[in-house]
Amino acid sequence: MHSVNSNGANIPALGFGTFRMPGADVLHVLPEALKLGFHHVDTAQIYGNEAEVGEAIHKSGVPRADIFLTTKVWVDKYAHRDFLASVDESLTKLKTDHVDLLLLHWPGGSDVPMAERIGALNEVKKAGKVRHIGISNFNTAQMEEAVKLSDAPIATNQVEYHPYLDQTKVLDTARKHGMSITAYYAMANGKIPNDPLLKEIGARHGKTAAQVTLRWLVQQKDVITLSKTATIERLKENFDIFDFALGDGEMAAIHGLARPDGRIVSPDGLSPAWDKAA
Repeated sequence: MHSVNSNGANIPALGFGTFRMPGADVLHVLPEALKLGFHHVDTAQIYGNEAEVGEAIHKSGVPRADIFLTTKVWVDKYAHRDFLASVDESLTKLKTDHVDLLLLHWPGGSDVPMAERIGALNEVKKAGKVRHIGISNFNTAQMEEAVKLSDAPIATNQVEYHPYLDQTKVLDTARKHGMSITAYYAMANGKIPNDPLLKEIGARHGKTAAQVTLRWLVQQKDVITLSKTATIERLKENFDIFDFALGDGEMAAIHGLARPDGRIVSPDGLSPAWDKAA
């Protein structure tokens, strides 16, 4: 596995995501993922499983220093005082004195000014509680605003990204500022495994459509992706994407699957006005 350098943050290109994973599943699967080599772990306050993520890391036998750990502050904690207290609570649950990356989870859902949110991110970084700071689900205008308001560099913007959604504009803006994007929903809510083109490309390489998609993501410059599974048997499939490469024609064909209605995640009140496709 390679890492992506994002404004000084060396982030493993393939992460283990815990969205919608009950605590019991985290305790069952995450230790095995860590042993296999998933050393980038993503959680969030709103997922309700930070304590189990912390417990799994603690008991895995993998040194904390070898793990890149990300969590996210929820929108109801954006006010300065609530923000600082919520980070301390997250660290307690995660059984660590710092996280490697802390993100603002959504740009909407709060009337707290962006300057206050970014200021709080910088404050916890200066205090040593987080090593790097970032954003999630921001459009390009909000990315520009965050960069201007922040003393510390913004490492990544975590966004929905899969073959059916063109994120060229977001990626171009990220690259302009030395940032990466971290892709979530890579499997497009279960649509990827049955896609005829992705299955055809996979057959050429002895890989599944899911592996092809994860490879397509991490093969792009400045792109990190999260994978997720609640079954130990699927872990190895998700991890085995670094022993093959897609050709330029295959990469382009997968990009060609993007469509105007490809976005899946857009919760009312939380989402920004999304950038239109390039």
